[in-house]
Amino acid sequence: MPSESSGLSGRYCACLVPAKPHVLSSSQSPAFLVCGRGPPPAEGLRCRGAWSPGGRQAVRLRTLAGYPLQGGGAGCTDMAAELDGGPRPDVGAQRAELGPLLGIALRPGESWYLIDSRWFKQWKKYVGFDSWDMYNVGEPNLFPGPIDNSGLFADPEIQTLKEHLIDELDYVLVPTEAWNKLVNWYGCVEGQQPIVRKVVEYGLFVKHCKVEVYLLELKLCENSDPTNVLTCHFSKADTIATIEKEMRQLFNIPSEKETRLWSRYMSNAYEQVSNLDSTVQDAGLYHGQVLLIEVKNEDGTWPRQSLPAKSSTATSRNFTATSASSVNSYSSIKGISSAIANGDSNNSFGLTNSSLGRGVSGFSYSCRESPFQSQPGICGLSNLGNTCFMNSALQCLSNTPPLTEYFLEDRYEAEINHDNPLGMRGEIAEAYAELIKQMWSGRHSHVAPRMFKTQVGRFAPQFSGYQQQDSQELLAFLLDGLHEDLNRVKKKPYLELKDANGRPDSVVAKEAWENHRLRNDSIIVDIFHGLFKSTLVCPKCSKVSVTFDPFCYLTLPLPLKKDRSMDVSLVFADLHRRPTQYRVVVPMMGAVSDLCEALSKLSKIPAENMVVTDVYNHRFHKIFQMDEGLSHIMPKDNIFYLSQTSGRALCISKACLSRQLKLVQ
Repeated sequence: MPSESSGLSGRYCACLVPAKPHVLSSSQSPAFLVCGRGPPPAEGLRCRGAWSPGGRQAVRLRTLAGYPLQGGGAGCTDMAAELDGGPRPDVGAQRAELGPLLGIALRPGESWYLIDSRWFKQWKKYVGFDSWDMYNVGEPNLFPGPIDNSGLFADPEIQTLKEHLIDELDYVLVPTEAWNKLVNWYGCVEGQQPIVRKVVEYGLFVKHCKVEVYLLELKLCENSDPTNVLTCHFSKADTIATIEKEMRQLFNIPSEKETRLWSRYMSNAYEQVSNLDSTVQDAGLYHGQVLLIEVKNEDGTWPRQSLPAKSSTATSRNFTATSASSVNSYSSIKGISSAIANGDSNNSFGLTNSSLGRGVSGFSYSCRESPFQSQPGICGLSNLGNTCFMNSALQCLSNTPPLTEYFLEDRYEAEINHDNPLGMRGEIAEAYAELIKQMWSGRHSHVAPRMFKTQVGRFAPQFSGYQQQDSQELLAFLLDGLHEDLNRVKKKPYLELKDANGRPDSVVAKEAWENHRLRNDSIIVDIFHGLFKSTLVCPKCSKVSVTFDPFCYLTLPLPLKKDRSMDVSLVFADLHRRPTQYRVVVPMMGAVSDLCEALSKLSKIPAENMVVTDVYNHRFHKIFQMDEGLSHIMPKDNIFYLSQTSGRALCISKACLSRQLKLVQ
């Protein structure tokens, strides 16, 4: 140790303990320990700084043996350490500085940092951040040490986050300014990179911000070597141009070379991503998506132009209207409607040009010509992550003949209501129409509903991700969205609902339906809407009120099993007869008496002569009453019937009962 620290009279630096494998950086974030009472510093460490035998001055220590620096012990004071030229303020000043910063609102594009909640809670106790927890504020034994996020990592080496971390339970989010202050005051464990995430805005009408804790994992490869796949993580707020720039660096592609990106959503299906200004979220990329970068040949051609055409859709992102001349003939669904009506399952569908005249403005599918031909409407939907819930609902609607015919014949174009404040500017209707046209083109065995999924996520943020969602909720949103986008009523009148007042139901129902159509008139109303009859009787005056309320869909429970099978054992009063096992079928919500009746039919023993018991460990555990519900009997329970002699109760000795039960068990 240096000579200036050898003459201390009982006051020297606090003890140093090699406790964790993490090392506090000595070059960027020096370790600071306070003066205190305790054993001399460990070997392998040298002190730097002036010491005052009678005072308490902090010193800076540099590790030589690769161990973390820890301070503590009796007599320690608050560490007035210096980092980057700025001393750490006292605990009161820390509370005052960070309090307002931790309460600011999220704003799109900002960067926030994750901190392990264990470290943050320790810091709050140390500075007395919570008014109800002011015990031992500023005590050295509460000092949190350098910021340590190791508890958040699934792999400390590559520092990937654990799955399913919960805000405020596993981590806390702090804005950039608060993070900088904490780092200046306490430093970070060496080798740990800050966990910084962007604030992403969701929704179109009802906007809300959210910190994107888990980044999107994309797999990047080059067209010349598609087997060399590199995994990178991006924010949903990053642009496609950012990804392209990253791919150029990863694959050493010169800046003067012209490139284009392709996304792969199945093993052999690609679509071009041409709008470099769109964000990852708007482009509809999902977790695990494969992106391929293609470099233009010296002769001006593209390598993928020479590849054979696939049977799947290659979708472009240039958002230009598809001309009628570039679209193949589309099959009308009318043939299917008539086939269903006539019960003809072998009906062949003729191709017509009138079913699809032109593409939807704002969306286009630039499809390669393919030798593959499928029956119109028999088209799969690619699973984008976990979007099978959406695909199942879309397939149901696609196979609703009146609705699909409406879109294939372009009748929706004249009825789109762009100004409806309850609608979605017609964008949901246009996206759905384009998807239906692709599914019924007869040219694809499957399509990827990526643009439709993106549009749904813009207007309904709950469906913006690629996780599993409720199919019925998606279907309800889609029907409501299509209705408002296609509502023929431009200005809804005010209407007063009238009571029935004893009028016939037919008159009241007709009036309710006409009033409903005055405000709601669309193809969705024509096909899906109906009326509920609701009758309300006053228990005091017996007045009857009848109303007819409109509905679009009915939510019904799945049918439940009405019966259950039970395995029971019948022990006879005649101890010489061997117990018999039966399997009986009883009502799910039945009683013990139903169980006895079912067994009586099989055994020919009167139900009134039976006693139902539950046996556990060769002993009677419970004797059931006849009116008890069967729901009290679990499938694993051992149920025994004791048959009594006619006219008198059954008496079985303990030894005989034990012997009989052992015969069964």
